[in-house]
Amino acid sequence: MIIVSACLAGYRCRYDGACKTDPEIVDLIKRGEAIPACPEMLGGLPCPRVPSERTPDGTRVVTKDGGDVTEAFRRGAVETLRLAKLYGCDRAILKSRSPSCGKGMIYNGAFSGTLRAGNGVTTDLLSENGIMVETKD
Repeated sequence: MIIVSACLAGYRCRYDGACKTDPEIVDLIKRGEAIPACPEMLGGLPCPRVPSERTPDGTRVVTKDGGDVTEAFRRGAVETLRLAKLYGCDRAILKSRSPSCGKGMIYNGAFSGTLRAGNGVTTDLLSENGIMVETKD
């Protein structure tokens, strides 16, 4: 079983209220091989919501208007891990560059559209718990 970013499965749960539907992810769900999850919404954030980025030191997640949403991102990561364990997922396919789901490269925390090396909060937690994470645009 694979846990996947709900926005890739066609759910309108991104910060801007949109989705990034990926036909391969939709097929995985239709075949019963994947479970969708949105860590940010599982953490209690609304949709749509103010854009967020992880700070360069990785300790906080802040909104473009200066709010601190770190705890919501942590809660969402924990809930996503709980779902992954519940469904026996050993793999995740998540949305690239996201402060929750990005792997390898995420936005730099300055809301400049610039990427930096790093992972999203959920990616870090899943990886620490033995779940292989890959990302898709």
